[in-house]
Amino acid sequence: MASMPMGGGLPGVFMNSGPSSFADFLGAYRPELLPGNRVAQGSAEHLNIPHATTIVAVTFPGGVIMAGDRRATAGNVIAQRDIEKVFPADEYSAVAIAGTAGIGLEMTRLFQVELEHYEKMEGRLLSLEGKANRLATLIRGNLGMAMQGLVVVPLFAGYDLEKGVGRIFSYDAAGGRYEEHDFHSIGSGSVFARGSLKKLWRPDLSEADARIVCVQALYDAADDDSATGGPDLTRGIFPVLASITDDGFRRVPDEEVGDVARAVVEARYSSPGGPNAPLR
Repeated sequence: MASMPMGGGLPGVFMNSGPSSFADFLGAYRPELLPGNRVAQGSAEHLNIPHATTIVAVTFPGGVIMAGDRRATAGNVIAQRDIEKVFPADEYSAVAIAGTAGIGLEMTRLFQVELEHYEKMEGRLLSLEGKANRLATLIRGNLGMAMQGLVVVPLFAGYDLEKGVGRIFSYDAAGGRYEEHDFHSIGSGSVFARGSLKKLWRPDLSEADARIVCVQALYDAADDDSATGGPDLTRGIFPVLASITDDGFRRVPDEEVGDVARAVVEARYSSPGGPNAPLR
């Protein structure tokens, strides 16, 4: 660790005008603190590390909704029932994680600081495209850990202030960045959630209806994927929903999500497969 100056205070590296990327600064000053520079012994399966599971995102006119279930698993065991996987990246964007939970949470915190650091250094917000690219760089730095089985795959969404629309970006483990249109899902239950989203999404969704679509998709994922947790009415544990519009990031209160979840579960008593899409 860098020694402190004799008179106290911060080392000289903190007083210089450095790069606008906090990750680059940290890589030069304390590279061992970057998530991708940790040393893992054995595979993720051998270590039995908790994994976060299913995330969905849905656009609607005026913004985007991102939602995540609350279950984390370690092998065939439920490691946590109420983990949170959806976080604000900054005022107008959100990031959610699937994969190795611990590394994902560290990467999320680093990404939040990265965007805040850029804003302070440059005096302006990054464009949504620029934020998506910064996240891709952080994921690329975790490639060594991913090759040892500690994979983190985030989903990024936000409100584009220049275009006035909600946008969604997905990634692969090597840092490849892809813009998704209308809706997307990641995680162990994503294939089931995506089928539900494809059936229910419409271009004229209201924000309230987009919330319902997300909860329905997570319910369908939990119905077929044991690693995805559905609404837990007895414990009062519901999916985390976040809305990002021109008013900024807003986490939907648990009471409102609970109302939607209870309505979805109630409807499933008469229609276990969920609502049907019209044929014409």
